[in-house]
Amino acid sequence: MLYIIGAYITVIIHLLFIIFVPLGGLLALWRKRWALVHLPAFIYGTLISFFGWVCPLTPLENWLREQGGLAGYRGGFIEHYLLPIVYPENLDRGKAAVMGIAVLLVNLVIYRLVWKKFRKRA
Repeated sequence: MLYIIGAYITVIIHLLFIIFVPLGGLLALWRKRWALVHLPAFIYGTLISFFGWVCPLTPLENWLREQGGLAGYRGGFIEHYLLPIVYPENLDRGKAAVMGIAVLLVNLVIYRLVWKKFRKRA
């Protein structure tokens, strides 16, 4: 039972990370220290999209599910949980790259606003 709970907690953490990567820069508008946490997460999340890497939370979740007697799954978190909602077809490298570019552009805009805000204060 603890393994299954751990798997569900891992899913929640994974989802929060996926939300944090494109939008976490907004927290830096509130407190610039958030940029210290967000920028590494943003870079890593973008690299995952560009290079098709699998986030380490996916194998952890699969291991926890299997230890709890549930079936694991192949591919990444996005392909398994989010892709069926967002895209009717499987995620390929091109779509992942487009998602990475979108995240990059959104964060460039956000951090430009952060830069302007804190530059005015100085």
